[in-house]
Amino acid sequence: MQEKLYFYYTNDLHSNFKQWPKVATFMKTAKEKREKANDSYWLFDIGDHIDRVHPISEALLGKGNITLLNEIGYDVVTIGNNEGITFAHEDLFQLYDNAKFHVVCANLENKRGENPNWLKPTVQIQSNNGIRIGVIGLTAPFKEYYEILGWNIKDIYHTLGCLISKLKEETDIIVLLSHLGISEDQEIARGFSEIDVIIGGHTHHLLRTGEEVNQAIITAGGKHCNYVGEVILTWDHNERKLVKKEAYTTEISNYPNDNYTLELLQELQKKSNHVLGTSIVTIDKPIKVDWYKHSTIMQQLTDFITQEEQADCGMFNTGLLLEGFEKGEITYGDVHRICPHPINPCIVELTGAELIEVIRVSLTKEFMEFELKGLGFRGKVLGKMVFSRIDVETELHSNGQEFVSEVRIHNKPINPDKTYSVITADTFTFGRLLPEVARSERKQYILPKFIRDYFVETLITYYKK
Repeated sequence: MQEKLYFYYTNDLHSNFKQWPKVATFMKTAKEKREKANDSYWLFDIGDHIDRVHPISEALLGKGNITLLNEIGYDVVTIGNNEGITFAHEDLFQLYDNAKFHVVCANLENKRGENPNWLKPTVQIQSNNGIRIGVIGLTAPFKEYYEILGWNIKDIYHTLGCLISKLKEETDIIVLLSHLGISEDQEIARGFSEIDVIIGGHTHHLLRTGEEVNQAIITAGGKHCNYVGEVILTWDHNERKLVKKEAYTTEISNYPNDNYTLELLQELQKKSNHVLGTSIVTIDKPIKVDWYKHSTIMQQLTDFITQEEQADCGMFNTGLLLEGFEKGEITYGDVHRICPHPINPCIVELTGAELIEVIRVSLTKEFMEFELKGLGFRGKVLGKMVFSRIDVETELHSNGQEFVSEVRIHNKPINPDKTYSVITADTFTFGRLLPEVARSERKQYILPKFIRDYFVETLITYYKK
C-alpha cells in the first residue's frame, strides 16, 4: 500500500497582508479537499511572517500575525529573523503564548532562564496510517543581535548533529523548516543524508518545482506569499520507505480573497489604529524632507542619536524618512508610516582614513540614488548622508559631481590614523554598500530600539511645547 502525505507552506510574508486573504483561500480550499479524501496533510510557515513595517505588526507586536495563522489552522511554524531580532526579549518571549500551532526552532534558547513554553527544537507528527514525521526548525544565526537581546543562537550543524540521530530512530521521515537561505539548505542536504525534505526561506528564493540535492528535495516560495508551496511525499508501507518526492509552488495572484480573513484584518487594523493614534507633538508648520538635500529634521535626528549614544560622530541617510509632516498633530502612527524600517543604530570603529572614504562614497550620486531592497530598509532610495559632529567641505567637478575636499571632526582636521566611534544605521554593517563599515571589527548594535524610537524622542526634544 502506498500513502501520499501533503505539506502546504508559506514563507517570508513580511506582513504583506494584502496577499494574506488569497493565502487563506488557497489553504482553506486545500484543507477541504484533503479532508474529503481523508488524506494526511499539514500547514507550515517558514518564518518572517511578521514584519514591523506594517502597522498591525508594529502596534500589536506580532500578536495579530499569530491570530491570522491560528484562524487558518497552521500546524507547525519556525521563526525568521524578523520574529527573532526585531522584538525586545520579553515581547518575543510572549509572542506565541496564544499560538494554536507548534513552534520549532532548534538553534534558539533563552539566556535569561527557561525557554518559553512554546519553543521546541523538534516536533513529531503522524499520518492517518501511522507514518511518523519528525520536524526540525532552524533560524538565521544573527548571533550578535540575539546575544544583546538575551537569547543564545546555537551552531546550526552541531545542533542538527545532536538531533538527527535521535529523530532517525524515532521517525520515518525528517522534514527541516529552514529560515537559513538557499546556500545553507543545499549544504545541509549534502551533509545530512537523513533529511528528506527542506522547506526554506530567508533569501526569498523561488523554486517552482523543487530542487533535488543528495537525497533531499529542497523547496521555497519566494517572498510576500505571491506563491504558496506544496510538498507531496509518497510512502510505500510494504517497503517502509519513501518512493517519491514532489514539490510545487502555485502563484495565487488571481485567487479570490477569503471574506472572513478580510474582516479579521479590518478588526486588527482598527486595534492598531487605536494603539498608534496616541499623540506625540503638535507642530505649527510643516516639516519638510528631501532625500537629496539637507533637511533640518534629519539633522536633528542625527544629532540626537549621536549625542544620546555618545559616539564621536554620526551619519544617517535621508532615505530613512519617507516623507515629511503636515502641520498639526503627529502620532505614533505617523512616525511609523514615515520611518517604517526595522533598523537599529550601530556604533562602529573606523580609522580616519576609512571614515573619509565612507563619507566620499556616501556623497556620490550612485549611493544617494541607490534603490536598496532588504537589509531592513523599507524605503525607496538611500538618499543624502547627514553628518553629526563632522564638517564636510565639498567642491564640484567640471561635470557637476560633488566631491569631498576636507573633513573635520569636532572642528579639527580628521586624523587618518586615529580610530573614531561612528554611529550609523545597522543596514550599512551588512553587504557592500559601505565596505569599510561592514568590515569594521568593532560593532556595537543598539537594541531593541529602532531608528523611529529615536525619532519620537527627537520630535519631543525639539518640538514639544
